[in-house]
Amino acid sequence: MTISVGLVGAGPWAEMVHAPMLAAGPDTRLVGVWARRPEAAARFGVPVFTRVEELFDNCEAVAFSVPPAVQAELGVLAAKAGKALLLEKPLAADLDGARRLADAVGEAGVASQMVLTWRYSAATRSFLARVSAIEPFGGYAANISGAMLGGDFATPWRLERGAILDVGPHMIDMLDAALGRVTGVRAHGNPLGWVGLLLEHETGAVSEASLCMSAPGATPPSNVDIYGRLGRETINGEQLGSDVFAVMLSEFAETVGRGGGHPLDAAHGLRLQEIIADAERQLS
Repeated sequence: MTISVGLVGAGPWAEMVHAPMLAAGPDTRLVGVWARRPEAAARFGVPVFTRVEELFDNCEAVAFSVPPAVQAELGVLAAKAGKALLLEKPLAADLDGARRLADAVGEAGVASQMVLTWRYSAATRSFLARVSAIEPFGGYAANISGAMLGGDFATPWRLERGAILDVGPHMIDMLDAALGRVTGVRAHGNPLGWVGLLLEHETGAVSEASLCMSAPGATPPSNVDIYGRLGRETINGEQLGSDVFAVMLSEFAETVGRGGGHPLDAAHGLRLQEIIADAERQLS
């Protein structure tokens, strides 16, 4: 089925990914945009709504490409309006906002899905299948870049909160998927510089994650390495492929169509936010 989707946000990520992918179909149809700056939304070639409630009235589902605090606020309104939600990571700017949004989704009974791009890659799914066969006991993930030094993604919320809130969800989620549910975290470092996380998993496995978005010069692709009693498996960001967003939107349309849940739903996003909030408390 093809679902009608309204887009909230008109920044660089919306322009690069959300708007063109939603408009391209075949599983989604972009029917309108709401943004704080309507003039920025005009370039997407679809109706621009001046009130977000009007956008909700004209779509089945809402995709978000806005700062985390705005997503938490408007996501609650969309859920209460009965709309399915395609949510960016992190779920919110803070744990209270994440709880309110996840609760609103649950109370409304609407479908939700997180844009955790690694998880929609065929390479990732193959990697996770291989990991399950090596009896994993530990791992390491790293996401190092200079994104906060300038460019489209040196945005106010990233410059204020750093790598742990932005790229942390990706790496924590991958280690969680590979090694079992994360049950504890210890953190050290500087959110605006280098952050190290030691994660404990319900399986007894342990892992480490290194996060930084202020490294100058050339940096390696983000990567995840898992070690087990029967070997080692690894994946890096360059292997993810160009079809992750198409796969994500196809699964989102299926989730909306059947009215059921998705493994990467708002509740999953809340669990990641709880881990991040714990780490941030330790770093403050």
